[in-house]
Amino acid sequence: MPLTLTRELRFGLHAAASPAPAEASNGFAGNPALLDVAPFLTLAATITGDVDGSTGMLINIKSVDRILREHAVPWVREAHFTQRTHAATIVVGLLSHLQSHFSPHTLSALRLSLSPYLAYSATLQEPDMSNVTLRFEFSAAHRLHAETLTSAENVEIFGRCNNPNGHGHNYELEVTVAGVPDAVTGQVLPILTLQEIVNTHLIARYDHKHLNLDCPEFAALNPTVENIAATLYQRLKPVIPAPATLTSLRVWETPKTMCEYSA
Repeated sequence: MPLTLTRELRFGLHAAASPAPAEASNGFAGNPALLDVAPFLTLAATITGDVDGSTGMLINIKSVDRILREHAVPWVREAHFTQRTHAATIVVGLLSHLQSHFSPHTLSALRLSLSPYLAYSATLQEPDMSNVTLRFEFSAAHRLHAETLTSAENVEIFGRCNNPNGHGHNYELEVTVAGVPDAVTGQVLPILTLQEIVNTHLIARYDHKHLNLDCPEFAALNPTVENIAATLYQRLKPVIPAPATLTSLRVWETPKTMCEYSA
C-alpha cells in the first residue's frame, strides 16, 4: 500500500556555495551550515511510494538528504541570488526540477519555510499552484457553555472552561492561500497585502476581546476551537482577492490543541 514519508532539510543559504557538508556537522541545526548573516531555510520533501520488503523503508533518508543538498540547495541559491525569483515561484519550479532525482519514487509535495511564520508549498496534485502560509497570534477570552445543557452538564463537559467569568488563551492562527504565481511578480499574493487583510478582518476583531461578550457571532455560538476556526475561515474567505483563494485556516488554542478548517 502506498504511503508518504516527509524529510526536512535545514540549511544556510549563502550567496557563494558553502564548503562541502561535513559528516560531523550539526545536521540538526543545518547542513549546509549557516556561516554568517544569511537566510536560514527549511525544505520538507514528501515522498510517496511503496515500502521495500527487505529494508522496511520507503526510501533511505540518507538518499533524501543527499538529493536535497546536491540538487535542491544549489537550485534555490541560483533562483534566489542570481535570478531574483520569488519564493512562491521557486517552490513550484523546484518541485518539477527534483522529480527525476527521486525516481522511481514520487516527490508529491515540497514545503519551503522562510521562517517559523512564513512558508511556501507546492504539491504534485496541483503542480502549477503555490501555497503561501502565514502565522499570526491573538489573545482572547471565552467561556465554553451550551445553553441547551444544564449547569451540571456544562460543568461535567467543559470543566474549568465553563468558569462563569471565562478564561483566556494566546491563540495562534495559520492562514494558507493558494494560486498560480503571477507571471510578472512571481507572487501568489503580496505578503503585506495578506497581512493587512488578516489584521483588519481577524486580528483587530478578536485580539484582546471576550469572544462571548464582545463578538456578536459568538453570542449564541459556543466559542470552541472548532467553532472559532470555522467562523474565522468564513469571515476571511470572501475578502481574499482573486485569483488567490483561501485553502485552509488553522487555530491553535493551546500548543496541544489545534483545529483546521479547509476548503
